Amino acid sequence: MALVGESIDYFDHRFRAMTVPTADLEVLYDGCRWAEGPVWFADGGFLVWSDIPNNRMLRWTPDQGVGVFRADANFSNGNTRDRQGRLVTCEHGGRRVTRTEADGTLTVIADSYDGKRLNSPNDVVVKSDGTIWFTDPTYGIMSDYEGHKADPEQAACHVFRVDPATGEIAVVADDFDKPNGLAFSPDETRLYIADSGLSHDPDGPHHIRVFDVSDANTLSGGAVFTEVSPGVPDGFRFDDQGNLWSSAQDGVRVFDPEGHPLGHIRLPQMVSNLTFGGPKRNRLFITSTHTLCAIYVGVNGAQRP
Repeated sequence: MALVGESIDYFDHRFRAMTVPTADLEVLYDGCRWAEGPVWFADGGFLVWSDIPNNRMLRWTPDQGVGVFRADANFSNGNTRDRQGRLVTCEHGGRRVTRTEADGTLTVIADSYDGKRLNSPNDVVVKSDGTIWFTDPTYGIMSDYEGHKADPEQAACHVFRVDPATGEIAVVADDFDKPNGLAFSPDETRLYIADSGLSHDPDGPHHIRVFDVSDANTLSGGAVFTEVSPGVPDGFRFDDQGNLWSSAQDGVRVFDPEGHPLGHIRLPQMVSNLTFGGPKRNRLFITSTHTLCAIYVGVNGAQRP
């Protein structure tokens, strides 16, 4: 079902070439409580995403519709795939990051740091060298709605990196309020991380920061790349031209590589996350409060090294 009415605002003439004027914003599914973590499986031609409060993961396949991918998903949130194509998932309920093996079994990638349980891993990305990077705010332990209410054991909300060879977990950024979505630039020389602290603090941050990534996988810098308003930045992705497509309270906000706003795709619900998919990576899949939506765009999602 296509959403009726004009859905795109143009802040910069460059955004016109990045959209398809005849493409409608389509609702593919409407039945979630808080949709999150979309990930495209190009080899299977389907999309998987999380419905956190309903404690399930769903799968959308063209011409077949939506079915349950995992019924008891441990209040999963963010998802990605590693370099071998395996699903990597942040679990609020388990307070851990897991990998789904080819036979369907789960391998725990990280569930503690310094002998203490993680808060509630939120979003995750895998670099081309196999290292796994994830954020660990407290959203999943703040109530029983998106996980299990509990006191945090970590002293703060960090961004972590996991070495796939040794399993060693390291803090790569420790000055965030609520670290949330994260993504590497197309060439992986920079890592962008959202801070959505405004969600529970009227004076909290609502921006995306950018860090330089060294050959040793350490971060430096951390300047604010852009602020996202209204609402907070949650999940975001890059297209192959280096533009950043970010979630916001009122839709998807798009920024050029310097952080200048280009345009806005309006949605009637708060957007949580998004990803590029389809055979040519030119279909933008968007998770917003209750729905999974999609729209064809004039660019392609970035393919990193």
